[in-house]
Amino acid sequence: MFALRQWWSRYALRASLIALAIASAWSVHRLNAAPIYEMYRWITLPLQPGPSRAEILEASAIQELRQRVIELEVQNRTLRETVDAAPATAQEGIPAAVIGRSAGDWWQQLVLSRGSNDGIQIGDIVAGPGGLVGRIIAVSPSSSRVLLISDTTSRVGARVSRSRATGYVRGQAGQQLVMEFFDKMPEVAVGDVIVTSAYSQLFPQGMAIGRVVELNLTKSPAPEVTLELSAPLNIIEWVEVIPFVPPQSLPEEPESPTETLELPATETP
Repeated sequence: MFALRQWWSRYALRASLIALAIASAWSVHRLNAAPIYEMYRWITLPLQPGPSRAEILEASAIQELRQRVIELEVQNRTLRETVDAAPATAQEGIPAAVIGRSAGDWWQQLVLSRGSNDGIQIGDIVAGPGGLVGRIIAVSPSSSRVLLISDTTSRVGARVSRSRATGYVRGQAGQQLVMEFFDKMPEVAVGDVIVTSAYSQLFPQGMAIGRVVELNLTKSPAPEVTLELSAPLNIIEWVEVIPFVPPQSLPEEPESPTETLELPATETP
């Protein structure tokens, strides 16, 4: 007994450290190194650049909800006619994954995992987290191709949600677009929400497009503003395809003179 006590007094600290190391290694193995990962994440958190992909998508979805609230408030306040106040996306959409986009046309087109077998048709509207994404231009049985609103050939009838000033939005092959107005003195300000208008023949009205970030009201021949898209087209992975039947007749008001999205007759993804 005396020898055991003598040994313990001499090696107690070393034995305790060895036991602690063995227990820690066993705990880390059992928890799949989760404590080490969490400690590493906490230490490197200040060094991580910018928001994550999930945070960007969540922020875009929240912004879309805010824009919808603004649009509903404006419609209720101004008591628009029934046709002008109809919901933009009354029909239920079809979810689809983004399965293709080439480096050369990153801001022009993308390919979806759904096709005619799933009910997708040319002319259907594509929306994502944040708002409008584009329009179906070609369909195969198992996939479909979308022309993005950021494409330089894209033209979308639009209006300022707050003031109802109308015009059309054209793509610029990037996350920012340009809106040209029909009125020479439009009521618009930085931060205003831009949505699709009732005069669009290709898109339902009231869908969020983006928010004004820059004004150029002295531009000739028409005043214009720069707006940032609500939907993050550069990182989008899932979208919703919404059936849309264009109206048969145009309202008796100015319309976008160039609102077109080319529809290839035979093109398939």
